[in-house]
Amino acid sequence: MLVTEPDQGLSAIYNLIASAKKSIDMTMYELTDTAVTTALGKAAAAGIAVRVILNESGICKTTNTPAYNQLEESKCGVHWANPAYADTHQKTITVDQTISAIMTLNLTPAYYASSRDFAVITNDETDAAAIETTFDADFKNAVITPPTGENLVWSPTNATSALAALINGATKTLLISQEEFKDATMAAAVESAAKRGVAVSLVQEYSDNETAPMLPALKSAGVKIAVYTSKTGYYIHAKTVLADYGTPSAKLFVGSENFSTESLTENRELGLVLSDAACMAGVNAAISKDFTNGTPF
Repeated sequence: MLVTEPDQGLSAIYNLIASAKKSIDMTMYELTDTAVTTALGKAAAAGIAVRVILNESGICKTTNTPAYNQLEESKCGVHWANPAYADTHQKTITVDQTISAIMTLNLTPAYYASSRDFAVITNDETDAAAIETTFDADFKNAVITPPTGENLVWSPTNATSALAALINGATKTLLISQEEFKDATMAAAVESAAKRGVAVSLVQEYSDNETAPMLPALKSAGVKIAVYTSKTGYYIHAKTVLADYGTPSAKLFVGSENFSTESLTENRELGLVLSDAACMAGVNAAISKDFTNGTPF
């Protein structure tokens, strides 16, 4: 199931949390939504095992402290993320060890109405087990190479190789949305795709050159680019890659990974590659609309 933001709102995420019967495990870069922290507290009071990992790096220590304190007071298990990672930028909720929401969005209401984001809610048991195994390790700062399950893309382990393989495997089209585009490996893969005849369209947040210094080279290689530049208006926060949409080999990536070296190789991040027709159709519709509405670079 795909949740498209800001179009659909957070009801599906709130309902997922409310559906828990045994456990809720959440890893979140930023958590300021009091509806979520209150719901987690109620779940804990009802005997559901609730555990939350919150990022502590940089501004997130200040941003996440109210949620950390509320969760602790509500008898939820709460843990500051492993400092071995530059950031824990993952945004995942797993309920009853069987259903996971893998998201591009943080649980921060200030951005709900204006940010392009997605969540994929999956009941793939192999993926859920891999997410839970990794959560158990991360909750106690243990070293782990996360299992990849059926579809999972983890930073800092297989993200670069998995995303490069997706881009390099495209034969007809690539539709990409990114908040940051700063990684040389990803840029080389996208440029190579364009040069071999793949029709590449990129929707890019571009508030300043620091967020996407690769754009001139990408444009020179033949990539069609639409940018969004307002720091206060509509914002491209989604991180997606849709390859060969409309063909039997079509694949979609949705996750927390930006196309930056830190995101791919230093952070804890999670995304997935899937071929679900409804998810691909939803991302294609949203990002194609954003491309049309963006400013040509």
